[in-house]
Parts: sequence; structure tokens; C-alpha cells
Amino acid sequence: QVQLVESGGGLVQAGASLRLSCAASGRTFSSSAAGWFRQAPGKEREFVATISSSGSRTYYTDSVKGRFTISRDNAKNTVHLQMNSLKPEDTAVYYCAAVFVLYDGSYSYKSTDYNYWGQGTQVTVSS
Repeated sequence: QVQLVESGGGLVQAGASLRLSCAASGRTFSSSAAGWFRQAPGKEREFVATISSSGSRTYYTDSVKGRFTISRDNAKNTVHLQMNSLKPEDTAVYYCAAVFVLYDGSYSYKSTDYNYWGQGTQVTVSS
């Protein structure tokens, strides 16, 4: 069983940066792919970024490529999302997620592939 808690959200102006953190508990986290998803008001939850269990592979949705960076520190059981050049359209509740994987290199952009989720942290970007 893995438990996830997000932090680092807040209210910022367009062009600013935020770093989200996700603290995980559970023995299987280091063997889990992790991801960040977001949900804006009236919208479906959408994929943002994912990272393989060792951190060797990452993948991003097109709208955040070049601006966001996902990383992890398995020694500290954490995953991060560095968000730069924030835009108003980035406003959403951001969720971290994890799923156990059988081999390093696996990651997923599909929310249905993840079975562990945090409670979310609000990110608001003003224009």
C-alpha cells in the first residue's frame, strides 16, 4: 500500500514558478512509476507528466513540454514537479499518482493505470 501527499501549490502570477512535491509512504514506492495529473474546473482530469521507477525515463503532455520537469528521489520517497513559466491555463488541482511496475522503464500517461492517488494541491495562476 502506498500513500501520497502533495504540497507546494499556491497562487502565483503568470510567468512565475512553483515546485510541487509528493511525499510517499510504502515499501513499493521505489518500484513504482509516478505521475502528475491535473483537473481544472469543469474539465476532465488530464495527464501532465510521468516518470519511471528509477527516474531514467520521463514523458510530458505537449502543453507543458519545456516548462515542467518531473523528478524523483527514491531515497526520500518523493516525487516533484517543477513548473516554470506558468500560464493561467495551468490553473488546476494537481494530483500525484503511483502504480507498481515490474520493470524499470515503465511509465504511463493514462490515469486508469494508476491505483494510488494523493488528495491534490491547488495551483492558481493569475493573468
